[in-house]
Amino acid sequence: MRELLKANAGLLIAGLATFVLMGAGQSLYGPALPAFSRLFSVTIATAGLLVSAHWIGCAIGVGGMFFVGPRVSPRHVLLMMGIGAAVIATGAGWWTTVLGAVIFGIGYGCATVVFNPRILRAFGERGTAMLSLLNATFGIGAIAAPLVFVALGNNPATTFAICAGMAAVIWLGAGPASKSDTITETGAEKAYQLQLPILGFGLLAVGLEAILIGLGPAALIAAGETEVHAAELLSVFFLAFLASRVGLVFVAHILPSFSLYILAIAGTFISALTAVFFDAGTSFVTMGAFAGIFFPSFYVTAARKMGESPRVAPTIIAAGLVGGIAAPLLLSPWLGALGARGFFWVVAGITSLTLLLALFNRHKMDS
Repeated sequence: MRELLKANAGLLIAGLATFVLMGAGQSLYGPALPAFSRLFSVTIATAGLLVSAHWIGCAIGVGGMFFVGPRVSPRHVLLMMGIGAAVIATGAGWWTTVLGAVIFGIGYGCATVVFNPRILRAFGERGTAMLSLLNATFGIGAIAAPLVFVALGNNPATTFAICAGMAAVIWLGAGPASKSDTITETGAEKAYQLQLPILGFGLLAVGLEAILIGLGPAALIAAGETEVHAAELLSVFFLAFLASRVGLVFVAHILPSFSLYILAIAGTFISALTAVFFDAGTSFVTMGAFAGIFFPSFYVTAARKMGESPRVAPTIIAAGLVGGIAAPLLLSPWLGALGARGFFWVVAGITSLTLLLALFNRHKMDS
């Protein structure tokens, strides 16, 4: 393992730093929605479209990676995220801000395709554990960003400017990680096997993650929390999110990946019910622990079943992005009409259906 770390240090360090930036950028949308609503004189529901704009950008990036993935380097994706964050930071207008979210999302989507399969391959038998570590660092940025946002007076321009600066710093040090991918089309294309059931489970999981992160703070405010406390709860949500992904480093190579997926969905279902009937804030935090398991468990299951073609990673991530785009887009217009706890009823309904389907398909997915 020491030799693997030494040989792939540049890739790992660039990946970890990039995922911190990704977590910071994505987590800012939720607490910043009220500020954007006031700044541009739009409703909260309209401001919620920034979450969908981010995921639409991700879809564009991932779609492009399906065709040109091996030629895209870490520096390319960092450039896109830096430009997107800088455009948002200008506060030049509502549609300019939406455009910035799309551009940041393009870089974000490309980064998931650039780093996840490379880390999984580079570390061999320990690839699953290192993939979990990579995705765990997402939580570091996601924890810190809302706290920084509050400390800076709920100022989205300054916080997104910091994200742009982070992207520039990481870009400067990402040279060693920007060499071409070692997997090419030759020979690998035969390994591509489209598996629609697991892609469907990924769609549902990433859709849940997107609405919890993007719309959760607004739902907490509707349930009686202040804007500041909702932002703080989102940081604690990501602290739990981070802790669960770090825990996966030690168990992901022992327990079947789809069994972990089932555990995560079941835990989110129970947490949603407690949010409805008891304390929404505490229950939202526990959802973070289970949401942290969604993507790694889904990605590893899908990668194992679909093969090692360069087109596998974009396909897997694209399936999740369908959920990431559609879920906030479908739900955000209804936030005002759902009432104090309606959001959590919706989460409970989605997770109960997903859990039943996952239990029915467990043996097929773990085989």
